[in-house]
Amino acid sequence: MKTVTTATPVDFDTFGDYGSYMTKPRGEAFERPAYPFRERIGSQRFPAESGRYHIYASYACPWAHRSLIVRKLKGLEDAVSVGIVDPIRDGRGWAFREGEGHGPDTVGHFALLREAYEASEPGYDGHISVPVLWDTHTRRIVSNNFPDITIDLNECFNAWATKAIDLYPESMRSEIDDLNRRIYATVNNGVYRCGFAPSQEAYDNAVAALFTTLDDLEERLSTRRYLLGDRITEADVRLWVTLARFDIVYATHFKTNVRRLVDYPNLWGYTRDLYSLPAFRETTDFDHIKRHYYVTHGALNPKRIVPAGPVTDFDAPHDRARLSEHDPHAQVISPRQGG
Repeated sequence: MKTVTTATPVDFDTFGDYGSYMTKPRGEAFERPAYPFRERIGSQRFPAESGRYHIYASYACPWAHRSLIVRKLKGLEDAVSVGIVDPIRDGRGWAFREGEGHGPDTVGHFALLREAYEASEPGYDGHISVPVLWDTHTRRIVSNNFPDITIDLNECFNAWATKAIDLYPESMRSEIDDLNRRIYATVNNGVYRCGFAPSQEAYDNAVAALFTTLDDLEERLSTRRYLLGDRITEADVRLWVTLARFDIVYATHFKTNVRRLVDYPNLWGYTRDLYSLPAFRETTDFDHIKRHYYVTHGALNPKRIVPAGPVTDFDAPHDRARLSEHDPHAQVISPRQGG
């Protein structure tokens, strides 16, 4: 039996901050780093199997949070396992430590997530990101490309899914893809383009695009319960992870303070509506989220002080049900029929 090890405590004095890839020459816009592992489930090399694959994730990271939500929406808890990293990372990147909501890696037996990357590609010196879809049979990374991971969770494991929901129905894919492209560019990645803008011009462009999209989504959600009507889709998952972090982190930490989420009645009600579902609520850890951003990003918050507020009530009543002819929540609690 392999010994389970954990990383040594976070040490910014010795290892510095993680994220030098975010430092761009003045005047250039922030660009997300490349994600080099892009294999897909369902290929000959990586067939869909229950119990074979493991997700390394962080409750703090919005890109990883998507995978946790989709896994739970589909009812794949017994088919695909999960390991949670420490939300605080120094220059060594994501790590496994004992703590509230995270712990040692009992699957790959790594102390640092970097070790999983190096096991997959010896000498790897690129970005260490979550989520990671790990193959326990070959002991290598299948994918760290977050858009592919959620699609594969939705599409490839239906034989073991306990819920009937389809987040990416074929008849709606074109519209979902169009929404996802805009939401990614201006909202999901848009908040990072604001926070890590290297110049006033870059910030001004990013914040204008962000709030133009939020204004449009506010109008869209005035007549639809979810982005595409009465059913929850992959587009909702992608948008929600940014909205959930908006007021508690992005509005201050990333300077996206033109308006708060609570200033948008429809977007805020929509956020609370989805939060009422176990797949969203039970994968959301606001403590991990706040500590990750405010402690990890030393360039933006040199003293690493975590603010006490804002006080935001995600459990407050909403009136989103008035926009549905039937109960769309039934799609996320209905058991899957047959094989």
